[in-house]
Amino acid sequence: MMKAIIVEDELRSAKLLENLLRDYCPDVQLIGSASSVDAGFQLVKSNAIDIVFLDIEMQKESGFDLLNKFENINFEIIFTTAFEHYALKAIKFSAIDYLLKPIDIEELKAAISKVSKNNQRHLMNKKFEILMQNRSVDQTGNLQIALPSTEGLSIVFIHEILYLKSDRQYTIFVLKSGEKIVTSKNLGEYEDLFLVYNFFRVHHSTMVNLNEVRKYIRGDGGSIVLSNGDQVEVSKRKKEAFISQFTKK
Repeated sequence: MMKAIIVEDELRSAKLLENLLRDYCPDVQLIGSASSVDAGFQLVKSNAIDIVFLDIEMQKESGFDLLNKFENINFEIIFTTAFEHYALKAIKFSAIDYLLKPIDIEELKAAISKVSKNNQRHLMNKKFEILMQNRSVDQTGNLQIALPSTEGLSIVFIHEILYLKSDRQYTIFVLKSGEKIVTSKNLGEYEDLFLVYNFFRVHHSTMVNLNEVRKYIRGDGGSIVLSNGDQVEVSKRKKEAFISQFTKK
């Protein structure tokens, strides 16, 4: 049984989440709810908490204010928010989970399932550190992404990535350094995240950093040569859109 608390200053939202946890998440024991950062801090300190459902933005405080109070975060964080908050991209890059309100039952159960299978809670401090760093930088590629792998957590700058390659339900990140990192998420989960950083999905199995493309070789779909010499196929369906994007960069 996992112990959880809710930190949410909107009573209706807190009650709705309480009901969902009670009715659909039998493996979760709700210890209590708090409507402020200080009250949430006391709940965590007084109990052995496994999960904190944390509202990103309350009326006078933020969820980040609560997390900053801890020298060591030894619980899982699931952020909640009512809208596409400005901080969501930074949260996604940090590999911390979140739920959009109104909370979908299946998404809630999936988030709980991930927590129950996770044996790397010690990495939460690093994830939060990456989150706070990403919130303070501009959007020019200085962002870092936390990549959970079988070996732990790899932290890389976006501009260090040459391309992403699908391997069934996994994604392989190929870096300029030659390092390859295998993550447990599929390529589709990364696509929207990288589009604004000049990445393009040239094939159903491959997404490339356009800044690292050095040559296009004509063909039915053609292929491209990246800065490290790797050659990547372009699908026929993506050819026209790729050439349009490549000539703009």
